[in-house]
Amino acid sequence: MTVSRESIYKNYKPSVTIEPGNNDRSYWLAFCQNKLLIKPVEASLPFSKSLAELNLSPVRTQYLGTLRGHPCYSAELSADTIVPQGMSFGELRSLYGVLEDDIFLLAGRAIQIVNWDQTNQYCGRCGHKMHTLQDERAKKCPTCGFISYPRISPAVITAVFKENEILLSHNAAFRGEMYSIIAGFIEPGETLEECAKREISEEVGIQVRNVRYFGSQPWPFPNSLMIGFTAEYESGEISVDGTEISKAGWFGVHNLPELPPKMSIAREMIDWFIRKHSQ
Repeated sequence: MTVSRESIYKNYKPSVTIEPGNNDRSYWLAFCQNKLLIKPVEASLPFSKSLAELNLSPVRTQYLGTLRGHPCYSAELSADTIVPQGMSFGELRSLYGVLEDDIFLLAGRAIQIVNWDQTNQYCGRCGHKMHTLQDERAKKCPTCGFISYPRISPAVITAVFKENEILLSHNAAFRGEMYSIIAGFIEPGETLEECAKREISEEVGIQVRNVRYFGSQPWPFPNSLMIGFTAEYESGEISVDGTEISKAGWFGVHNLPELPPKMSIAREMIDWFIRKHSQ
């Protein structure tokens, strides 16, 4: 099963180069200790020519492209920033469903760029001050030539099916009694399919076959790309690792446990299973 997707954005166009003459008011994705500055009553972003109009002095800013034709920037604010009147800082996860989809997705992009910019001011090879390149999202050391790009950590997440049931597990880090599907980070020299099989075997002790691509999702918590697969049960009995996974089992559409939030590809895959077996 492969899900066909167009761009995840409706009104945003990415770019690293500022369009000449576009000096209109801008959207600002400003973060203070990984919390986004918003207007909570309107559920919107600050919209002004500069953050100075809001009495804010960003540590650094990064051009992101245009949103509805207006420039948009990410910005890092210092820890002692005073919140402008009528605004507040919010954790990104808590803003899902509050902000419109384009802005929430763009905020996920922005926070990763802010964190990359913050942690790559100096060369990781020789320690020299890095220079930001103008024509691509990268920093280059003028001394040794090392180039740093924003780092993405790919992870595989797999929905395993056994006849009319889906494998769901409770991760020890989950709050409450939420169950989800198996996920894990890709190791060096490993294919996506190998990662899916390894993670399932390590965490719940079963073997799978027919690993097929489903879809993908940027996941900025903190800097992942979630790559979704489906797979069929092949052999073995469920035996949780007891470290990452505390409970796991096979579930049908009529006895599902607490599920992940709608914002996740995990929930998208589970909902696809529900629709398929509710007909």
